[in-house]
Amino acid sequence: MEQRVRSRSFEREIVVNPPLSETKAGRSWRRWVLGLAAVLLLGFGTYRFLTLPRQAGQEVEHAARAAPQPVGIADVSRSDIRITLNALGTITPLAIVTVKTQVSGQLVSVGFKEGQDVHKGDFLAQIDPRPFEAAEAQYEGQLERDQAQLKGAQVDLVRYQTLADRDAGTRQQAEDQFYLVQQYQGSVKVDQAQVEAQRINLSNCHIVSPIDGRVGLRQVDPGNYVQTGDQNGIVVIAQMQPISVIFSLAETDLGPVLAQLRAGKQLQVTAFDRGGIQQIATGRLTTLDNQIDTTTGTVKLRAQFDNADEKLFPNQFVNVNLLVETRPNVVTAPAAAIPAWSARHLRLSRRHGQHCHGSFGQAWSDGRRQGRSG
Repeated sequence: MEQRVRSRSFEREIVVNPPLSETKAGRSWRRWVLGLAAVLLLGFGTYRFLTLPRQAGQEVEHAARAAPQPVGIADVSRSDIRITLNALGTITPLAIVTVKTQVSGQLVSVGFKEGQDVHKGDFLAQIDPRPFEAAEAQYEGQLERDQAQLKGAQVDLVRYQTLADRDAGTRQQAEDQFYLVQQYQGSVKVDQAQVEAQRINLSNCHIVSPIDGRVGLRQVDPGNYVQTGDQNGIVVIAQMQPISVIFSLAETDLGPVLAQLRAGKQLQVTAFDRGGIQQIATGRLTTLDNQIDTTTGTVKLRAQFDNADEKLFPNQFVNVNLLVETRPNVVTAPAAAIPAWSARHLRLSRRHGQHCHGSFGQAWSDGRRQGRSG
């Protein structure tokens, strides 16, 4: 850095230049100080950015703990607690049959009305039987012809064997006749089987209901040519009484249910509407699947309902309530008096002014009251 000195006597300006090494050292020192200050400022800003939200959260949590907690007052009593499991289910008939023709032919008539209740053996449809009647007559004629030939061959066989025994005929002729008889016997059996097959076809032309149930909408009208490969069939019959509901439970809930079933107890199942408000029907648990679905971690169960009023309809969606167990004479309190966020430590007040502390288990709950044994 240049230094300028002005002399009063000579009125001239003298310029003094410092050494070059001193100038470079001063600049390097100032840069080091400025860099260190920038690093410190950056570190302090990062520290405040990371710790400020945590400190704010801790202050809010501390303030929340210090704030007064709401207090609920309710009567504690002893009563029965129903332990239930809720699930979603689908109404499934115990038997549902798609009625298909077993012979190909023209559908000449139907004997049901859509939506009609039918019983096992009731007439449903008629296939034109005339082609099968003609085939039956043809095979019966072949059977009679082969039977007559068999009788003639059998008579000749006896004659040839008698002649061979008396040395009046050759043994070769008798043996040939024996095998001819066996050939005719085989032909007779084939004819009998063909006649029986045509009789079965004739019986299949008359279609009857295989189960008790209700018929749905007709899939084909009279006059159409139906075949055994038709996928839709003629009509679908679904059993309405009794009927079942299939629902799923988590594998973690399977233990208590299996324990009750092994003890020989019948578990009550209640079906509610889609909104879970109106009760539709009450039935019982009948069986459960033999494996757990690994994709969902659930197991399927089936409950059966009498469905006398036919309020349950196939493929209907319902809410299922399974009563696993009823625990009698347990200490209960209204569920609203025990918030879910509390530690469930209660202050119990007796009639004589005495107080005690206790804990309350929420596992035993029927939605209205919670309880614990003891």
